[in-house]
Amino acid sequence: MAEPVNTPWPCEVKLGRVDRGGVSVRLEPDAAQRKALAKQLGLVAIEALEAEVYLTPWLDGAEVSGLIRARVTQTCGVTADEFEEPIDARFKVHVISADSYEAPQEEGGELALDPEADDPPDILEGDMVDVSGYVLEHLALELDPFPRKPGAVFEPPEPTAEISPFSALKTLKIKGEEG
Repeated sequence: MAEPVNTPWPCEVKLGRVDRGGVSVRLEPDAAQRKALAKQLGLVAIEALEAEVYLTPWLDGAEVSGLIRARVTQTCGVTADEFEEPIDARFKVHVISADSYEAPQEEGGELALDPEADDPPDILEGDMVDVSGYVLEHLALELDPFPRKPGAVFEPPEPTAEISPFSALKTLKIKGEEG
């Protein structure tokens, strides 16, 4: 397969192109696109994002595999400080068209899941593979949902007073007993 070619963001590849030896793309969104993606993912910023994605034939669909390298700025859940975090991740997913004979068929009854088995292929709505969508999805999966700045330690505050929904009633009761 050829060296990845720089491709504009967002990127879609026609499934039929994959059958002819595969497709390699390199995605590197510009600053404005990274700003929009950061907002979509709830990040302070995406300082850098590049992905090399390879689409190769798989059954009558495609295997989409890639490498994502990014630097993101998140907000620490403990200190509320912003901090930068590097991401270096690989992903792989299989896709097939909805009319493929390999597409999972809807069956009634119970659903049997094997946690050790490969994920089922994604069913495409048309004949286009949303490459940038898979990059964004797998970048999101790499983000810590509870980001913590390195070295940040949560220390619970010292209780200053009894916190109870009945604490106000206690003061009334004490006043009533004295009088």
